Amino acid sequence: MLHGSHEYGLLALSIALAMVAGYAALGLAGRVASTHHRSRWLWLAGGATSMSLGIWVMHSIHPTLLGVLAVGAAPCLVLVGFIATSLLQRLGAAQRAAAAHAREAELSFQTVAQAVPAILWTARADGSIDFLSDQLYTYSGMTQEQAHDWGWTKALHPDDVDVCMSKWEHSIRTGQPLEVEYRVRGADGAYRWFLVRGNPIRDDQGQIIKWIGTCTDVEDQKHNQQILEQQIKERTEELADANSKLQEEMWERDVARRQLDEQNEKMMAGLTERSQRATLLAKMGELLQSCVNTEEVFAAALGFAPKIFPTSRGAVALLNSARNLAELAGSWHECQLPVPVFAPNSCWALRTGHPHLVVAGDTTAPCEHAAGVKHTYLCVPIQAQGEALGILHFQATDEAPVLADSELSFKTTFAGQVGLSVANIRLREALRTQSIKDPLTGLYNRRYLEEMMERETRRAVRAVHGLGVLMLDLDHFKKFNDTYGHEAGDTVLRETASLLVKSVRAEDIVCRFGGEEFVVILPMADLKATHARAERIRSKLRETPVLHQGQSVGMVTISVGVAALPGHGTTPKGLLETADAALYRAKREGRDRVVVADPPAAAEAQSTAVEAEK
Repeated sequence: MLHGSHEYGLLALSIALAMVAGYAALGLAGRVASTHHRSRWLWLAGGATSMSLGIWVMHSIHPTLLGVLAVGAAPCLVLVGFIATSLLQRLGAAQRAAAAHAREAELSFQTVAQAVPAILWTARADGSIDFLSDQLYTYSGMTQEQAHDWGWTKALHPDDVDVCMSKWEHSIRTGQPLEVEYRVRGADGAYRWFLVRGNPIRDDQGQIIKWIGTCTDVEDQKHNQQILEQQIKERTEELADANSKLQEEMWERDVARRQLDEQNEKMMAGLTERSQRATLLAKMGELLQSCVNTEEVFAAALGFAPKIFPTSRGAVALLNSARNLAELAGSWHECQLPVPVFAPNSCWALRTGHPHLVVAGDTTAPCEHAAGVKHTYLCVPIQAQGEALGILHFQATDEAPVLADSELSFKTTFAGQVGLSVANIRLREALRTQSIKDPLTGLYNRRYLEEMMERETRRAVRAVHGLGVLMLDLDHFKKFNDTYGHEAGDTVLRETASLLVKSVRAEDIVCRFGGEEFVVILPMADLKATHARAERIRSKLRETPVLHQGQSVGMVTISVGVAALPGHGTTPKGLLETADAALYRAKREGRDRVVVADPPAAAEAQSTAVEAEK
């Protein structure tokens, strides 16, 4: 029981203090564990119960100041217990959330690790591996147990283990990022290059708690790099070589330029000299064209020769009219030939028709007419229209022991001009004494035939090619004259001549041999081609109508004798006689036919048999 107003005042004060402390504790508890409303109300109910108990005690005993304080502290202690319990529950929930978050992060990391093409790895602070992505297991064939911790080093190339471990230990010791290249053995036993990079993960205090990194296959890059380095090396060597060659080439060009300058000077001097000599040669040619006889030609040639060829001795030898001897016509610079007269076969230039050089001391093919000459000498044939007229003989001297090849063109031109002048003079002489054309038919006459036979026979023999000869005679020509008159006979001759010209090649020669006889010379034609040409001429003439004063004189036929070089002879006379004999044989056998001459042996036997029958 409460006695007096003083006790009731203390009781009211204790209740007020308990209420204030309770609400303060509940407010603090609400801030710490606001989500646990049920616990909050339970603890509030406990606080109210404790306060009621205090009021009952205070009612049972005499209230004192200490009792009032005890009654107020009881609910506070109850609420303090509530706060402590809430804090422990909150700490446990946070730890569970952190563990779940860590598991989720690890799962995400492993998912990413399996998705990227590079090998991802993590290691503990001491460097031992605690995670490797599946790409390593697939490539190396190792299991997770074999590769973790330090087992992965067994897959390294033996030559790369020390370097790799040295750099890894250095990074672990210093905390610096790792970067190293090494070869890893694959499941097939082959090694490939990998680039490994790693970085440390630190806590709030800066201490390394983990390592994370990648392992990238760089085999192709390494191979390409090696190829590139090799190409760079080769290119560098090429550039160095090119630079060396360029320097050498520049030096050589400088030397070549100096040599070229010297050569240009020599060339200019040589060209000046050649120009002067060419001018002299041209002047000699003009002078030779005005010569009227061979004496003037050789006098002019011997006068110009020392000026055109000042460094060599020389002489001129000509064939006589019979062409069986070559006679010395003159010389310059005291050139001496051992013999002044010699046979044409004694000179190789006359034999071959080409310049012949004999070097001093060479005994391969010396000319007999120069026997005893010790210096180098050159014989150039003097030719005109394919016919040799003589030789131009040059000898080297002690001052100029070599006959330069560059001089050959001058020497051949000199010989050609002399030969052309001699030929022109001979031709003019021949034209003055005879005509080469038949006035009735326009064909070449018999004299021209003889010249052409001589020329073409020599040419064929020298060049070793064929030469065909046709001897043609009009059948019953006297009958035409008697029946239609001589004018009709002339018409037949002209028409026959025209057909012959049209039936042969441009290089063939058609001549009127005499009367109603014609001769056709076929250069470079063998016996078969000559016989075929004769048959075509005979057939064409037989089919050609001949008109005189608008009237046909009848069919004209022809008999042909065929001969060819070398089968029927190698001389003009022999060929013509053989062809003529074949012609008369055709006449005897009925005319209007082509007869090929018999070989010389058979023809002689036939002639003997005929004489025996007589």
